[in-house]
Amino acid sequence: MSETSREFPIRAAPYQHQRKAAAFALERLESGGGAALLMEMGTGKTLTSIAIVGTLWQEARIQRLLVVAPLSILGVWEDEFERFAAFDYNLAVLSGTGARKADTIRHMNGAALQVLVVNYESAWRLEKELSAWRPDCIACDEGHKIKTHNIAASRALHRLGARAQYRLLLTGTVITNKPIDVFSQYKFADPSVYGNSFYLFRNHYFDMVGYGNHTPVLKKSMEGELTEKLHSISYRATKAECLDLPETTDMIRQIELEPAALRIYRGLVKESYAELAGGEVTATNILTRLLRLSQLTGGFLGNDKTAAVEQVSAAKLSALEDILDGAVAEGKKLVIIARFIPEIKAICKLLEKRGLGYSCITGEVKNRDEQVARFQNEPEVMAFVGQIATAGLGITLTAASTMVFYSLDYSMSNFEQTKARIHRVGQRMPCTYLYLVARGTVDEKVLAALESKADLARTLVDDYR
Repeated sequence: MSETSREFPIRAAPYQHQRKAAAFALERLESGGGAALLMEMGTGKTLTSIAIVGTLWQEARIQRLLVVAPLSILGVWEDEFERFAAFDYNLAVLSGTGARKADTIRHMNGAALQVLVVNYESAWRLEKELSAWRPDCIACDEGHKIKTHNIAASRALHRLGARAQYRLLLTGTVITNKPIDVFSQYKFADPSVYGNSFYLFRNHYFDMVGYGNHTPVLKKSMEGELTEKLHSISYRATKAECLDLPETTDMIRQIELEPAALRIYRGLVKESYAELAGGEVTATNILTRLLRLSQLTGGFLGNDKTAAVEQVSAAKLSALEDILDGAVAEGKKLVIIARFIPEIKAICKLLEKRGLGYSCITGEVKNRDEQVARFQNEPEVMAFVGQIATAGLGITLTAASTMVFYSLDYSMSNFEQTKARIHRVGQRMPCTYLYLVARGTVDEKVLAALESKADLARTLVDDYR
């Protein structure tokens, strides 16, 4: 059966590149090998993976699927399964204490496809329990997280992968900074490609140079063989090549606030309702109280008495770091938009810590044109950081095709104008918008109102009443 005629158990019409990717992976898996889907952000690798595992389950090839992903992406798998899976499944995202996670693993049994979703750190800490659960199929999302062969997470996935019948490696690219990065990821996906020994692999393909002979440099004579083997189990999809992609794609990353931050948030909600109960409910009153809630979901809260700003959460920053990892791995620039100055300072600090060049525009920045020109023209400037109220007009940021909304304000015009910075004349690729949304908070209401072009203030007044 050809890839164009095969029916996949998903509630969507897959694009042609997704059909081809799923068919390629199934052929690899059914023949006993692993498969690597080297699909850039925005090309739909999660949907493609659901089509693959759903087919394997329908054909009675698998019963238990383990998905390992960065912490910030766990919710994406839960949401995408709910949205697209047209087959019976039971999904659990492992959370809570180690004992609670272990108990969840033990109770994942049944006739439907059993799906466990876990982050990389938990996977190696719970290796014993996951091994006893005996997953038939393991999918490593953002697989470049295990590019270093001798860290605990990589070793755990190598061992778990060796016991699973089917393995999927999902990433924009397996080679982030150095060709040697491919070994650990392919040892998980299919050790028959490059073998199980890092040192044999290194000695075969690389010369060790530099001070103390610690720097691996790919041998010119081995470039062809390394590349041919890399593509032997992989399907590559880039935004530039996928002509069937829509012009724009919206993706929500559900962020879980830390327990302490969530307690503060709920306390502020309770306090706001108590204050509103004693006075007139107006749009102005509502929005004033929402301001503090929005500040908190971004990680910062001001002290009214001292005027100091305190960091109360790092959840969104952690999620942004995962997104940066993916972008750097793919060699793609990012536009990052935030509402509040403390958020922007924290984002810039994160970029500096990662050694990434960036441009920045806030209300305080005078050399706007210079900041934009650097981002548009200098390869080493990987990110543009902008304040939504001041970076949404009169600038072109088409060097990037992905925009991350770290936080949003309540203005429809700001929202639409900011999105248009990358989706405009000169843009040659489909655009992806990523929204960092703290689950169960005002973030969800703000985004829903903006997307539906509703009047947020009126909506929230009605909600309160």
